[in-house]
Amino acid sequence: MKRVKNYLSLVKFAHTIFAMPFALIGFFTGIRSLAPVNSVNMDAYEGTRVYEKTRLFFYQQWWIFLLILGCMVFARSAAMAFNRWLDANYDKKNPRTAQREIPAGIISAGKAIWFVFLNCVAFILCCWFINRICFYLSFVALFVILFYSYTKRFTALCHLVLGVGLSLAPIGAYLAVTGHFALLPILFSLAVLCWVSGFDIIYALQDIEFDKHQQLHSIPAAIGRKSALRVSECLHGLASLSVIYIGYRGHFGIWYWVGVSVFTGLLIYQHLLIRPHDLSKVNMAFFTTNGIASVIFAVFVILDLFLN
Repeated sequence: MKRVKNYLSLVKFAHTIFAMPFALIGFFTGIRSLAPVNSVNMDAYEGTRVYEKTRLFFYQQWWIFLLILGCMVFARSAAMAFNRWLDANYDKKNPRTAQREIPAGIISAGKAIWFVFLNCVAFILCCWFINRICFYLSFVALFVILFYSYTKRFTALCHLVLGVGLSLAPIGAYLAVTGHFALLPILFSLAVLCWVSGFDIIYALQDIEFDKHQQLHSIPAAIGRKSALRVSECLHGLASLSVIYIGYRGHFGIWYWVGVSVFTGLLIYQHLLIRPHDLSKVNMAFFTTNGIASVIFAVFVILDLFLN
């Protein structure tokens, strides 16, 4: 049990909450798009509401739902463990990260890279069981999420690469259900890209001096705390505009707009918590606020998909 706990700590399993709600949005968006027309016996749906059509179709897709959850867990675990493995030498030098599992000797580097390999294999297998396009694109997804770990070594835009990695969640989940691309999940992915990139910049404020000393790249290290916060604010502004545009484009109802209001409000709130020379509330802004924002937004989007 202790070993399991150590590996869950290695990959910060609780942080799965960031992208998982958007994967569920992609899944239910796909369900909603197919439910009215995807039945062998359409007569069974006659006279039922859209909610009931969607509910019945969801019951037919429970296996896909479980595979999507598996994909999210395995992909993120592989990416996070790989990042910890690759950055172990830097983490050992940084007082903030020296107690992480690999530099502290709790998990060996060799076991960590085996853990990465096993999670990659599990992710690919889940995609193979979903459909052909997800299987083919699983290798692209793995490249993106693993490549991110190298980017801090050569570009300050590493935050955007992380955003791209997590933004694959709604597109991938939608593809799992439908087998084809569509504009709506792509727009949700754009919102995720801006949202994640913005809060990752806030998180990187903690290591600005260390990054400069080690010649690592980040937006805060490149342009300073104050300017980095302005960039983060702009990205979160774009995330808010994206979800607003999605609401109009997708003809969503009142529940969606409640979700947008909460999501946007929490983005604003996290920027009220952080000052260039006061980072005491970074963890609250990074994990608590963003975790709540993604969950609440997803709940209201899914409610709207079922009830609108």
